[in-house]
Amino acid sequence: MSSLLPGVPMSPEPLEKNGSIRFGSEYELDLRAYQLRRLNRPLPLEPIPMEILRLLLEENGHLVTRSQIVARIWGNEVHVDASSSINAAVVKIRRALHDDSGKPRFVETIARKGYRFIAPVQQGSAFAESTPVGSPSEGRSNGHAANAPELVTAPLSLRQRVVETFQLNRWQAYLVISLLLALVIVSSFPRLRNWWRSSSEPVHRRVMLAVLPFANLTGDAGEDYFSDGMTEEIISSIGRIDPEHLVPIARTSVMRYKRSQEPLPQIGRELGVQYALEGSVRRDANVVRVLVRLIQLKDQTELWSRQYDREVGNVLSLQGEIAQEIAQELQPKLVTSQSRLSAGRSASSESEQSYESYLRGRYFLAKRTPESLQRSIDYFEQAVKEDNNNARAYAALAKSYALISGYSALPPEEYMPKARAAARRAIELDDGSPEAHAALAMIAQTYDWDWQTAEKEYRYAIQLDPNYATGHHWYAECLALQGHFDQAMSEIEHARVLDPLSLIIATDRGTILYFSRHYDLAIEQFRSVLEAEPNFPRAHMLATAYLAKGMSTEALADAQSWVRANDTPWSRAILAYTSGRSGHPEMARQEVTYLTRLSRNQPMDPLALSVAYLGLGDEKQALAELEQAYRKRSSGLTALKVDTIYDPLRGKQRFNTLLHQLNLE
Repeated sequence: MSSLLPGVPMSPEPLEKNGSIRFGSEYELDLRAYQLRRLNRPLPLEPIPMEILRLLLEENGHLVTRSQIVARIWGNEVHVDASSSINAAVVKIRRALHDDSGKPRFVETIARKGYRFIAPVQQGSAFAESTPVGSPSEGRSNGHAANAPELVTAPLSLRQRVVETFQLNRWQAYLVISLLLALVIVSSFPRLRNWWRSSSEPVHRRVMLAVLPFANLTGDAGEDYFSDGMTEEIISSIGRIDPEHLVPIARTSVMRYKRSQEPLPQIGRELGVQYALEGSVRRDANVVRVLVRLIQLKDQTELWSRQYDREVGNVLSLQGEIAQEIAQELQPKLVTSQSRLSAGRSASSESEQSYESYLRGRYFLAKRTPESLQRSIDYFEQAVKEDNNNARAYAALAKSYALISGYSALPPEEYMPKARAAARRAIELDDGSPEAHAALAMIAQTYDWDWQTAEKEYRYAIQLDPNYATGHHWYAECLALQGHFDQAMSEIEHARVLDPLSLIIATDRGTILYFSRHYDLAIEQFRSVLEAEPNFPRAHMLATAYLAKGMSTEALADAQSWVRANDTPWSRAILAYTSGRSGHPEMARQEVTYLTRLSRNQPMDPLALSVAYLGLGDEKQALAELEQAYRKRSSGLTALKVDTIYDPLRGKQRFNTLLHQLNLE
């Protein structure tokens, strides 16, 4: 029966707990077999997406809120990454159903609320082959109801075929059937066991720890670099002790709580951790006093506290000592009681002066602005000059060199060779440096366009430190740029667990969704970032996501707000693109004229002009600027394969040549 109102589905009829649910013209969810099928062929779908699909089907036509999904999947447990896990699961559902989030056939996103299944739903299987085992026709021929359960009809049909074919007596037939069923059960056991484990065990089976920013008690704000450096080094040391079971939250997220007044339980919920390490640092002359205490957040019990007094030159060994003691306190609480803790970082031989310069460099590297990156380079160069064997300073220097071109208009050909030399020197001194290998991977990706080497180096960096959030983040980006969206989403979700409050990781999750054409989810992700930080530049890819979905008014409004907040060549380029594509060619022409004049007086990435010309529909000039960007080795060219902005150029010979040169074909 159809709905009385067009476009409004009827109230869902109750579904059998263990039956089959049909929808569309070809899909079936077999609840008994726990399998999604298309025209009787099984489709791979993991347990969490399967449960969400089942819930949507049960509530077909009605809104299913995120809180309902959380209750269905995780019960009353609190999971910091539940939202991202739900989004990722819905992406997998849509991919399995070939559903378009922009024009959904099955799953509709209700912004900021949840999802709704919008296709008609029916009970029972309709995709049986002409003579399948246990088909309704066979069931009736044996005197059984047409809708008899498959687990009853299948053995009877199988017995009948065995008897007719081999002329076996009844007991021989039963014996054959029993053996066949035993083989089916045994062969299915590993899959059933793995599914049970994945669906019944908690998402986080590891001990999650937040090393909160150490308070600077020196009385001089200029000493913040030292307390921040102590925080970061202890995070790094703890992360290497037992990465399979003990996971510290990354620096980016914990630094959000520097000088904050949030209560510990709230911090625990926001970061998804069970324990927090609080500390303070006071440095007088050449003596450092460090106070630390370990807190169990569920009841705010202080489990352990220590005071350390050391000379400045012994701070490195002090960090490893603190990390080891924390691990020993947490060892009984680890999931695997037999896990053996490895040693933390051994005491470094780097000089006191070099370490001081290194800490100052880390302080500015974390700020991620063109000016701060240049200051970090100055300090890291000073650190390696003071100690030519300081592997960590070389690795950090490589990272700063590799990043600065992307954050400014400085030429990549000037900085990328320096980044490569610094990374190779770091690896020569310490092949176990994940940061050095990740920097080498970024160079291979954005400068050499050597995707195979980039993937190999990212994987090795992650192998060296499974809790290295940046490694997972950059690897996700590398995969997405090649069109490997499933793997990319898996890596970015891993990065978010490790660094849940990182705006750049959250933004790049939206970027992956945008590149994979899941515009509703991308828009939702970009909006959430801009709610937290309205001027976060990369999140204003929201404008292009709006435009790709056909929301030209919203796209233009966001592009204009970006220019007002941060007037740069790239924000102007996006304004030119969105205004031209939104039916305002004169506005686009003004922006292109402005950018052309600006390019004569200051360095500019030709890629920005290319995007602006695409707004005007000038494909010839857009291609010319892309070719100029290739000659200048612009890092932004890596998005050519997947960014919807370049869709008008696809199939053109000059564009295909560029893809070939970038090894993206």
